[in-house]
Amino acid sequence: MQARMKNPAVALPGAMKALMDLAKAIDQAGLPKITADLVLLRASQINGCSVCVDMHAKDLRKAGESDERLFAVAAWREAPYFTEAERAALALAEAVTRLADGGQISDEVWDEVADHYSETELAALIMTISSVNLWNRLNATTRQIAGAAW
Repeated sequence: MQARMKNPAVALPGAMKALMDLAKAIDQAGLPKITADLVLLRASQINGCSVCVDMHAKDLRKAGESDERLFAVAAWREAPYFTEAERAALALAEAVTRLADGGQISDEVWDEVADHYSETELAALIMTISSVNLWNRLNATTRQIAGAAW
């Protein structure tokens, strides 16, 4: 396999810094890191981004997550390994990632996630999901290779 080009975030001057600054702001919002990594992994699975699936699964493993939880992220609804707050975040991640398939975020999904997270945490969660969707599209479009350095 070979990438079509350098990652656009690297090729476009200033883009990587802007994306890293966004990531820093998100990290400072108080959203649990494990929750963020779970939604990063789930959105990346949906989008078929091998770079991000590889990276976020490794991040979760380094954080001490079990194989059961890692393997079950794609089937989180049927697996007993996730908290109610994580389930709400994963449902939001799926809804946001699949906007083109369903149109809107349902009140049910929103109300459930809003029951578990503060407004700042919700903002961070939405920005996390939105930013990984950007990364997924950059990587998939240019066929970036999982495990390869930019």
